[in-house]
Formats: sequence, C-alpha cells, structure tokens
Amino acid sequence: NVKSYFSKAGGSIVPSGSLEFMFERKAVFEIAQSDAIDMEQLELDLIDAGLDEVEAENDAIFIYGDYTNFGTLATALEEMKIEISRSSLKRFPTTPIQLSDEQMEEVEKLLDKIEDDEDVQAVYTNIE
Repeated sequence: NVKSYFSKAGGSIVPSGSLEFMFERKAVFEIAQSDAIDMEQLELDLIDAGLDEVEAENDAIFIYGDYTNFGTLATALEEMKIEISRSSLKRFPTTPIQLSDEQMEEVEKLLDKIEDDEDVQAVYTNIE
C-alpha cells in the first residue's frame, strides 16, 4: 500500500536503510513533572546512564539519550523510583528542511494516507 501512495504522489521507495543518515535514533522517556524532582540533580544522576538531554515542557519532563542507552536509562529511572509515563525509541531529523505552503499541502496529503494505513507503525519526516 505504501508503495502505491508514493507512486501516486510522484515519489518512489528507496532501499531499506538508505536514509538512515538523515535521522538520529534516540531513547525518549516522559515522566510527570513535580516539585519533588530537581531538574539539575536528575540530569546529574542520569548522565552515567547515557543521558543526552533533559527538557521540561508543560507538566512533563522529557529525557533523551542514544537509542543504545534505552535499557540503562530505564533501569536508572526505576532505581530512582521515578514513574515513567511513556518510553519509546524515536528518530529525529539531522537535516530538517522547509517546504513552501503548496509543497506542504501535497506532502500532508501523502502523510495522512500513510499514517491512516493500518500496517504503518510510525512515520518520520525531516520537515520543520
């Protein structure tokens, strides 16, 4: 199905792994923000477990590390008795691009079709 979506949009499928260089794989953990959590101490405690970055957003704290450190970060959070709301492996673009409104409209149609397909598990783009 995905191949037909690309063909109809004037695109094509490339060999598996040929676009890996365009994305960085990261372990991502989301925890609830609370007064009991000191962001600086959290960062210091997780550095040895492979922490790359800690970011607070709204009522959540996002913890990022290299995908190879997923297990060590999860174990460290469990040992600290911090409840993990969500955890996953995600891909982040290394070279984001910008599209015109017209181009974006076409791409959004394609992305909607792909995301609606029941066999598609995740969709990643390098669009800002």
